[in-house]
Amino acid sequence: LLPRIYQIVQEIDRRFCAELRDVYHYDQYDIDRMRVIYDFQVRMANLAVIASHSVNGVSKLHSQILRDSVFRDYYHLTPYKFKNVTNGIASRRWLYQSNPGLTKLLCDTIGDSWLSDMSHLKRFDKFSTDRAVLERLAAVKRENKERLSKYVLETSGVALDPDSVFDVQVKRLHEYKRQHLNALHILSEYLWLKDHPNAPFLPKTYIFGAKAAPGYFLAKQIIKFICTLRDVIEADPAVRGKLRIVFLENYSVTISELLMPASEISEQISLAGTEASGTGNMKLMLNGAITLGTWDGANVEIGQAVGPDNIFVFGMRTEEVEQLKQTGYYPNELYLSNPVLKEAIDMIGSGIGGDSFDQIANSLKNNDPYMVLRDFDSYDQQRKNLMRTYRTDPDRWQRMSLVNIAQS
Repeated sequence: LLPRIYQIVQEIDRRFCAELRDVYHYDQYDIDRMRVIYDFQVRMANLAVIASHSVNGVSKLHSQILRDSVFRDYYHLTPYKFKNVTNGIASRRWLYQSNPGLTKLLCDTIGDSWLSDMSHLKRFDKFSTDRAVLERLAAVKRENKERLSKYVLETSGVALDPDSVFDVQVKRLHEYKRQHLNALHILSEYLWLKDHPNAPFLPKTYIFGAKAAPGYFLAKQIIKFICTLRDVIEADPAVRGKLRIVFLENYSVTISELLMPASEISEQISLAGTEASGTGNMKLMLNGAITLGTWDGANVEIGQAVGPDNIFVFGMRTEEVEQLKQTGYYPNELYLSNPVLKEAIDMIGSGIGGDSFDQIANSLKNNDPYMVLRDFDSYDQQRKNLMRTYRTDPDRWQRMSLVNIAQS
């Protein structure tokens, strides 16, 4: 289709192979692995690295993965090319435009210079022990939760409880982002509540927003499963006052500008090493939500900025994931040995709300490519720690929120 372009690509390939052979004395095996055109294919990633003067990932961890594995050969050849540039967000849009209450609180406490230099937000940190400021911060969050609740009621007829915890996972629907880990945990909570109807339980509202690629069957199944679970909970008077799922339809920036300021828990639960960066985590952090996440993507930099006391990290690290892949991962053993997981997965496969999701159940039991079952217990434990803090130490929760805003 593009004969002249193809000629140029051929010439880049020829010169690169000649350089590897004549200057660096690479053997043919290495040259074939690194060249642009091989086996009737143009390797676009190889071409991009060869033709660029600078190569970066979109987070510190991702840039390291490029060096260690994806472009390891090229890193050894031209290490000076490889850098890190963590991506980012339009901070003023996601704070000044989206969250007028928090904007006013910031202007009243640290002035408005942060509007032109976001690093000045760090000055907010010194108010982390100021009871009056923490109370105002809590009032702003409450007001934003009421604003979102009003929108959801008007657009979908669902009445949210602003006194419940707003737990949010909004991102493209993909197995590696593990919305099914979140949903599996909600199902286990539902089953626990059915067995312990009188146990004390802090009401939770789980909010999802996601779109799936048109041909991605399992992603569509996960959306259907979450919505079916929502309907089952809504139809159960014994539970619906304690547990609620909202799947925001046609999730968009407009909805997001209402959602981010109202969020309290930011779910960033990808398998370590699979999320290049993420930007939703940054928007949520900027608006004072606390991250519940794996040590992955820009979660790493968020964790380093706020310190271990202001983030809830769970699950394997990237090195552990790679090691487990090498030694062999057997999800069926975890499924059979964990009664909580087994009950929930069996219910997914056999039927919930008149629908069975055996593709999801079989994927988890037999394959589990994104190691949901391996991280489930750690996820569950950190959830309990997080909810304990929210319920028993509201001052600490507001301090954590304030530190996240200041360090964002």
